[in-house]
Amino acid sequence: MVTAEPGIAQAFELFSAAAPEGWRVELVEGEICVSPPDKGVHAEIVSELTGQVIDRRVDPSLRTYTGIGLKIPEVAGGGRVLPDLTVAPKSSFDNEDVWQDPSAVLLVAEVTSTSTAARDRDKKILGYARAGIPVYLLIDREEGEVLVYSEPSGDDYAKSLKHKLGLTVPLPAPLGFELDTAEF
Repeated sequence: MVTAEPGIAQAFELFSAAAPEGWRVELVEGEICVSPPDKGVHAEIVSELTGQVIDRRVDPSLRTYTGIGLKIPEVAGGGRVLPDLTVAPKSSFDNEDVWQDPSAVLLVAEVTSTSTAARDRDKKILGYARAGIPVYLLIDREEGEVLVYSEPSGDDYAKSLKHKLGLTVPLPAPLGFELDTAEF
């Protein structure tokens, strides 16, 4: 993976070290992004999503992770992201690294908030596709939509399906189950 330019990488490390507990510091497409702690409704959606993945997974070795930092390739250098939810096989992250290799990741999910919506809808798609993550699930609260991106190809996903929030959403392989978004 490519690493960020030295100045950006140093600034990112400084922001990360200085951020108050609960704040997220990410490096997305060469931009340092600082987000406040999540609000309760955001955490409720992530919790519901986590429960459904655990209850409906076809492969019992799959695990859900929150707070896992991922190294993703970027045009501007090495990216660092903290998805709201990451799904990967058990033991995919059994090391002491702060930023993990995304090669084992099967799905990343983001739940939009006012401070992250534009980045979640646009810039993060590029890095997740470049990293070869099979499924990017975007729960867009502001637009009332659930978007499922699959089949990564270069800087984008070959497939993207849009569903109204509140409906049942089919998730493609390797997950292969229906997600009930009525509780979101």
